[in-house]
Amino acid sequence: MKKAALLALACMALGFCRGGADGSGGGGPVTISVTRWTQKTELFLEYPQLVAGEVSRFAVHLTELGGFKPLTEGRVVVELRSADGAKESFAADSPSRPGIFGLDVKPAKPGDGTLVISFDSPTLQDVHEVGAVKVFSDPEEAARSAAGETNEAISFLKEQQWTLDFATAVVDEHTLRESLRVPAEIRPRTGGEAEVIAPVAGRVATGGVIPGAGTAVQRGQVLSRIIPKSAIPADRATLELGVIEAISSLSLAEKDRQRVERLAKAGAIPERRLLESTAAEANAKARLEASRALLEQYELMRNAAGESAGPAEFILRAPISGVIADSLAVAGSGVEEGQKLFRIIALDPVHVIGFVPEASSDRLRLLGGGEMELPGDDKPVPLSRIVSVGRVVDPGSRTVSVIFEAANPGARLAVGQSAFIRLFMGGRSLGLAVPESAIVDDAGRPVVFVQTAGESFLRRPVRLGIRDSGYVGILEGIARGERVVTAGAYQIRLAALSPQVPAHGHVH
Repeated sequence: MKKAALLALACMALGFCRGGADGSGGGGPVTISVTRWTQKTELFLEYPQLVAGEVSRFAVHLTELGGFKPLTEGRVVVELRSADGAKESFAADSPSRPGIFGLDVKPAKPGDGTLVISFDSPTLQDVHEVGAVKVFSDPEEAARSAAGETNEAISFLKEQQWTLDFATAVVDEHTLRESLRVPAEIRPRTGGEAEVIAPVAGRVATGGVIPGAGTAVQRGQVLSRIIPKSAIPADRATLELGVIEAISSLSLAEKDRQRVERLAKAGAIPERRLLESTAAEANAKARLEASRALLEQYELMRNAAGESAGPAEFILRAPISGVIADSLAVAGSGVEEGQKLFRIIALDPVHVIGFVPEASSDRLRLLGGGEMELPGDDKPVPLSRIVSVGRVVDPGSRTVSVIFEAANPGARLAVGQSAFIRLFMGGRSLGLAVPESAIVDDAGRPVVFVQTAGESFLRRPVRLGIRDSGYVGILEGIARGERVVTAGAYQIRLAALSPQVPAHGHVH
């Protein structure tokens, strides 16, 4: 008996003896573990049974619940409050390792009391009411109080949780809607697609930058310029002759108008004759301008570069704001009238077309809304309004289409992208639900992993219900208030399959 007592004292002094996660163990001193949660932190405490006058090594594990990462700085105070009102405090000014605060606790006298652990750092303060604790008078009394229990929990150490993408959530009630999940495709909205064609045959001017595919454009923005072909087939000499003849005609018309003005002032001719002379001069000016324009146009078309700085060109502008899907205009190249040069697609908003199987088309009469699931994104995208519900079955796919409008700020959704949408049918119901990420497919059966203590988890088969907005209803298998793993559940499943017990890395 004396040898066992000495062994117990040595174990507690060194702080390396460990029992089960629930406080059970073999014949030696029992390591007690306690887990508490607040809104800010999770406390996982390990310590040997307390003996008056003996040092017990406490391992205080603190996890910040905002990111489920270890607390790397701060001060921990362990306060032991006796039933008679006396208080004893023990502190650690910094963690032994990230998230783990090791400190020695030496109770002064035996008896029942309560344990309170507080944490203080420049950015976070928190208090955990651990609860009732017993201080034994000697190691033999502590050993006799140990109760052996079977522990079938899955062990997943804090060091593993902190280094992985890990998170938990409390099971609670949520309002869910019955839904139907169908494939979908993102397409341009009605009026959100436009083609820019060549209004005339000619050549694409080289001045300026022609926007390529993928370029964002605004309504009215210049896309390109076209130098049209000459409408009159002629050579340069003929066009130059036309300009000279027009200049001569204008000169004669000006002199005739001046002569008629003098005669009209003298009353020698009627006023109508002056009007005719003025009109003839105006026509001569117009013929000169047209002759010069034809000559300029001829020069532009003869120039292979297609450069232009005058008015004899057609300017192509974007009819809508959006992004260029196709850009077929090449500087200096010839184009024909009606040839497509650009295709522009408006990206906000867009239409999302869902394809509902023919067998489920009757349920569309209960359609009340929807949301979209994107690959690689856990958060569903809300669909703003129902545009139309089809009543014609596509003969090829045997589906009925339903069209939603979706806001697309920042062009997050790509036109032509495949996705899934969840169509909400009927009313809402209140029930237990967990995030969809908590559900793990275990050999074809849905399970969740419930955290029973800081490093202990249980596998729970569940029966699933309605899915809605990233949550799935649970009909049976878990209870309200339990804490389920929402990130890292698959790693815990692998730990459950491994026959090897992980080595404990705590610094006590």
